[in-house]
Amino acid sequence: FASCNSSVISFLFMLQIMMRIPMLGRYQENAWSLPNECPRTTQPVLLPNSNNFSMDIRMPGVIPTASESYLCVAIKVPTERASYIVDFMPHASMDTAHHMLLYGCNSPASTDSYWECGIERGPCRYDPKIIYAWARNAPPTKLPKDVGFKVGGDTTITHFVLQIHYGDVNAFRGEQPYIAGIYLMMSKNTRILPGKRVTNADIECTYRFFPMYPFAFRTHTHQLGKVVSGYRVRDGQWTLIGRQSPQLPQAFYPAQNPVKVAYGDKLAARCVFTGEGKTSVTTIGGTSEDEMCNFYIMYYMDSKHAIPYMNCVEDGKSDLFKYIPNEANVPIPVSPDMMMTMQGHGHHTGREQIYNSALPQPKREEEDVLDQVSHLEEMTDWPEVQLQLGQVSGLALDSNDNLVIFHRGDHRWEVSSFDNQRVYQQRSLGPIQQSTILVVDPVKGNVLRKVYAGKGLFYLPHGISTDKNNDYWVTDVALHQVFKLGTNGGNQPLVVLGQAFEPGSDRKHFCQPTDVAEDPLTGNIYVSDGYCNSRILKFSPEGNYLMHWGAGSSDRRKRLPFKIPHSLTFLPDKRELCVADRENGRIQCFLAESGEFVKEIKKDEFGGEVFAVSYAPVHGGLIYAVNGESGYGQSVPLKGFVIDYSTKQILDSFSPDSQEFKMPHDIVVSNDGSVFVGDVATDSVIKFVSSEKAEHRSVKKGGIEVQEIEGVTMCVCVFLTINLLHPESETFVQTHLKPLHKLPVQTPDSGQLKVPEPPRKPEENHKVESVSKQSVQGTSAAIITTLLLIPLVVVIALGVFIRWRKTRMYRGRDEVKLEPSSSGGLLEKIRGKAGGGLNLGNFFATHKGYSRKGFDRLSTEGSDQEKDDEDATDSENEEYIAPPPPSTSS
Repeated sequence: FASCNSSVISFLFMLQIMMRIPMLGRYQENAWSLPNECPRTTQPVLLPNSNNFSMDIRMPGVIPTASESYLCVAIKVPTERASYIVDFMPHASMDTAHHMLLYGCNSPASTDSYWECGIERGPCRYDPKIIYAWARNAPPTKLPKDVGFKVGGDTTITHFVLQIHYGDVNAFRGEQPYIAGIYLMMSKNTRILPGKRVTNADIECTYRFFPMYPFAFRTHTHQLGKVVSGYRVRDGQWTLIGRQSPQLPQAFYPAQNPVKVAYGDKLAARCVFTGEGKTSVTTIGGTSEDEMCNFYIMYYMDSKHAIPYMNCVEDGKSDLFKYIPNEANVPIPVSPDMMMTMQGHGHHTGREQIYNSALPQPKREEEDVLDQVSHLEEMTDWPEVQLQLGQVSGLALDSNDNLVIFHRGDHRWEVSSFDNQRVYQQRSLGPIQQSTILVVDPVKGNVLRKVYAGKGLFYLPHGISTDKNNDYWVTDVALHQVFKLGTNGGNQPLVVLGQAFEPGSDRKHFCQPTDVAEDPLTGNIYVSDGYCNSRILKFSPEGNYLMHWGAGSSDRRKRLPFKIPHSLTFLPDKRELCVADRENGRIQCFLAESGEFVKEIKKDEFGGEVFAVSYAPVHGGLIYAVNGESGYGQSVPLKGFVIDYSTKQILDSFSPDSQEFKMPHDIVVSNDGSVFVGDVATDSVIKFVSSEKAEHRSVKKGGIEVQEIEGVTMCVCVFLTINLLHPESETFVQTHLKPLHKLPVQTPDSGQLKVPEPPRKPEENHKVESVSKQSVQGTSAAIITTLLLIPLVVVIALGVFIRWRKTRMYRGRDEVKLEPSSSGGLLEKIRGKAGGGLNLGNFFATHKGYSRKGFDRLSTEGSDQEKDDEDATDSENEEYIAPPPPSTSS
């Protein structure tokens, strides 16, 4: 079935069926091929084998006018003899067709070329028989050998009727997703006094529309203009859109900064004039003797809200423009040669050079963002100490970028935790006795403090966020409540919303609320509610109800409700709230003030579920999200995603290397770009950093940083590549010396210098074979071993020498007393306390004030890092979704 006409075909809908007349057996597999364009007729297409043929059933030249339309087309069975349908081949897309049904009829419901067959008329006058069904980009259906649907002959099927349920009618309109427009800023009251060196014309307006994205600008004055500049002003920050001399070619130049202008932003422009050489006042007007001050912004907007033209003619306020960047007051010089070229006295290539050199051509915004966003990789050695965690349900960051973990201790969400009315069934277990909120060092992963307000309060924790005062807003799905907890760890909540263990859908009840987000400017909070209700609620900082709203849609006639709004993130620079609509597999964003829908991000890579969402205002806005396993729909890998807010483009996807995501439940991103993901199924938090940081950390871990001693500054890096797969494997020891920034001189201790053991004989070491089997076999293994050990011996000797010089200087003696080491000599000290591991940290750590950081991880044995022997209990139990309770009034 298809939507076909004489114009260009944008959407193809066709059903091709293979039929055979039972004489010579099954049709030949290669007797037909798929058409790639709409034919001029819907008559059957006969194949060379007259007993086997295929036919196309298409919707003729139809463009539905309304979403959710049901249209039908009928075609007569091409033979009166008994025939059999043995194959179906759909050509359709779920973007435009919700489903397709093929009926067998004795008499169609209409003789029209097509008809509406949704409510008043069906596909057949009576006794419709379904032969085939298709939806959601289903693959072709191939029947087993010698199996077919019988039509014609003595059956009652004389006609095929194809029914199409068209989904979103917008897909047929072929509209551009973004519409361009012009925003003109213009001064109308400026007076330029004669002889006055500088006169400023300032224009200012507050933007009150849907977001627009400037991508080009143009300046315009007459002869007296020196420079024109335009800015977006947000929270006192001036961001340049464009700045140019109006005496250069007045074309549209690319915007100098990719910015988004949102509701409440200010747009400001300044024209700088000079009245020198004039003998009368110059005013704004249309002649060449008058002046103009115009700043044009070329922008694009979402097509659903596009406004093709806007203007601003308001005079600027002095209290705003006293903070304008100084660049706006500096004229851009234009040479006489440029002026002559612009007046037509130069070659064409000269004009092009001036036009192109007048302003650097920046990269497109999405290209710039892609260049700046690095791939995220797991930091496999984080945390450095084992955290004792239950199911990790929520993550947050405080103002110091410390990681806040919300976990369930010894409680777990199981299939028996709730009944069908969402009432918690395990109250007899009592509240969790462990501290459910842990504040963790984001660098090392050790626990900084435990918040005892969570101890003995929660039954099944879920979401957590911090507000501008570093207090915690949390949800509990068993209690159906939202709490505000003081950061000082007091035992009593500061605010409690909802009724304990009472699910509901009015203003005073929640039903398994999932998350909380705070507006740092107003202190208002937003609650996603939740597993039962499909809404977002807004409260004042004191907990007073303000409003609530449901899901949004670009097509108001096709508003798909939330299906577990699971996670929230507030966008402070955009004044928006974004929601992870979990079971709908999408992210929706709204204006925080009004709840008005702004945009939706839905990607095939999500696979039908989005569990959590976070935001970073860098690079114009980045959204971080994690998906989950879908009980229906497409199966995709579990990953984290970095998404460009403006373009909705996925910039990066990431997953851990040391383990697999089982059920990534929450995600946060810190100010330094580190990303933390809490996995509820593995009771763990996984840290990701950019590949550059991961690489730098890997090199640093493999190196040894030596502080300055006696004016000698160096970094000694020892890299070991050891192949243990074969007795004849090679052992390489590479030593690299590189300059290091000078550090303050440390005072050495007064301990006596230890005498190193004499070096071992070469024959006492392992034999070292040649790298290449083709090398000369007569090479002595002892010589090779000695040569490989020379750099290490030099390093040790250098350290001993420096130590000896330092000790001698501070002791003020002509000689240093040397005594044997009680620990067995210098070499044993270097080998480490386990005796078998190389640990240079034990050697250098005898220096007073010297940090051992970076040494212990070189040890191959005998790590002194404490390990918790108790195995964490892993669980793959998902958060079960019980059937929805009876609807109640909200």
